[in-house]
Amino acid sequence: MNPADVAQAAPQIDMSFWTLFWHAHIVVKLVMLGLIGASIWCWSIIIDKTLLYRRTRKEMDAFEEVFWSGRSLEELYRELAAKPVSDMSAVFVAAMREWKRSFENGGRSVASLSQRIDKVLDVTIQRETERLESKLLVLSTIASAAPFIGLFGTVWGIMHSPR
Repeated sequence: MNPADVAQAAPQIDMSFWTLFWHAHIVVKLVMLGLIGASIWCWSIIIDKTLLYRRTRKEMDAFEEVFWSGRSLEELYRELAAKPVSDMSAVFVAAMREWKRSFENGGRSVASLSQRIDKVLDVTIQRETERLESKLLVLSTIASAAPFIGLFGTVWGIMHSPR
């Protein structure tokens, strides 16, 4: 028998993605749809974070340029006090506000002023860090769970495939 005749005699099986998807077990379909949804969610977070980090980097560079330009810190504080435009300016404004508050209240010791400014800086830096790191836990959770979910779908599909 000629191999070409055998190939023509074999039934043609449609192996397109859509055909395979529609013939899969319902559990496998749900796993695939869940993984596609998780992928879309992850990519939206990745794009959002990329744009956020790029914008934050530009704002930080702009603040540093203004900060080190030689302008008066008081003038810079007045300009930024209403609404800080970047993370670094928020830290600067918080420190300057605490410094000004200490001198308005009679100027206590330098040691306690230093401790209060350190505390204000820690809180402000923590707040800005949380803003930058939000939703990263979602990425790490999906990244570690997705291979196992995909493996589950694969095993389920193999177990329930027609023999």
